[in-house]
Amino acid sequence: MFAEVPAPVRFPTLDLPPGLSQMEISQEMAALAAQNHTPDNGLISFLGAGAYRHYTPPAVDYLVSRGEFLTAYTPYQPEVSQGTLQAIFEYQTMMAALTGMEVSNASHYDGATAVAEAVIMAVNVLPKRKRIVIAPTVHPQYRQVVRAYTQGMGLEIVGDANPAGTLAETLAHLDDNTALLIVQTPNFFGQMESLDGLAACVHDAGALLCVVAGPLHLALFRPPGDYGADIVCGEGQSLGLPLSYGGPYLGYFCTRNDHVRKMSGRLVGETIDAHGRRSYTLTLSTREQHIRRAKATSNICSNQGLMALAAGVYMALMGKQGLRQTAELCYQNAHYLAGQIDALPGYRVWQDKPFFQEFVVACPRPAAGMNQSLLNNYHILGGYDLGQDYPHLDHHLLVCTTEMTTSAEMDALVTALKEIGS
Repeated sequence: MFAEVPAPVRFPTLDLPPGLSQMEISQEMAALAAQNHTPDNGLISFLGAGAYRHYTPPAVDYLVSRGEFLTAYTPYQPEVSQGTLQAIFEYQTMMAALTGMEVSNASHYDGATAVAEAVIMAVNVLPKRKRIVIAPTVHPQYRQVVRAYTQGMGLEIVGDANPAGTLAETLAHLDDNTALLIVQTPNFFGQMESLDGLAACVHDAGALLCVVAGPLHLALFRPPGDYGADIVCGEGQSLGLPLSYGGPYLGYFCTRNDHVRKMSGRLVGETIDAHGRRSYTLTLSTREQHIRRAKATSNICSNQGLMALAAGVYMALMGKQGLRQTAELCYQNAHYLAGQIDALPGYRVWQDKPFFQEFVVACPRPAAGMNQSLLNNYHILGGYDLGQDYPHLDHHLLVCTTEMTTSAEMDALVTALKEIGS
């Protein structure tokens, strides 16, 4: 194998330090980890924008770490994998109930992937239509992934150019070539828009409606299935998954029975075995490794088995009331903090629309500099700098609270902002 490699570069001398024992490596890694700024070593965080720090009951980590579930590859063979398949079936059932939809798949890689798969499904349902309308208030990274996913498909992506655009302006893009309209609630700015009547407008144009929704928000507010959504999808990280420095995450995807055969990803179903006992099986798996390529809905449709298990365990442990209480705490904390910040001289909170757990703050200084001051001088991780995605909002922060945000932490942020702004 090495014969074709020139001898001078075949075995180069590498500039590496001498080897260490396992004990020494453990000590070095612990020292490196201690340099991270985390809530565990005093960092106060108000950063959200799609990834949130929620409390996860210890039972979740314990159960998903059991050897029966924690494997190198998610098993699907029904004769040996009844536990995994039942766990996915239970996850699907709870996600369908949470969103008000009829069916859920076994999950996608993350929220952005799920949104992109919604586009592909809509084009498969309406193959003669090539226009996709995305509201400008959908998460910017989701919109970027949709564009990357659909390159070469001959689709026209419209409606995502003006971040200040209204829902009415987005609807104006609908025509007889539109396959899908995508909106988000709460939107990227944390605001909730009234979506009543939206499905009727979209359906009158012959298109499908996709609602990107935060799962904890759905525990408190009306689910999209109740107002006519055809697809409900998004990021499930809030359902018992740690932040983990950026993943792995969980993309959930729900739709109506009418479209189930055009849905990407796996679907676990319940059936009866040869002995009349209840059993679970992989009912649909619409990728080209399993079926003919011409009938495959998407080649990127492996599910996040372990993450879906964690979300299922979390939802089962919390129950309907537990999820609602968590959502109420997020809502109450956000509104308390927003009121305190809005009262500060030089600051203004966007309050033209209702918000859930995130809100936009107009600051007296550029947001990037304010975040740096908060981190360096107060050990506070400030909100998301909206200038990163919307240049004209470079003085605006997207601030987030969760049920884990304490009143002392919120008061510390208010004090810090007052001092920085003065």
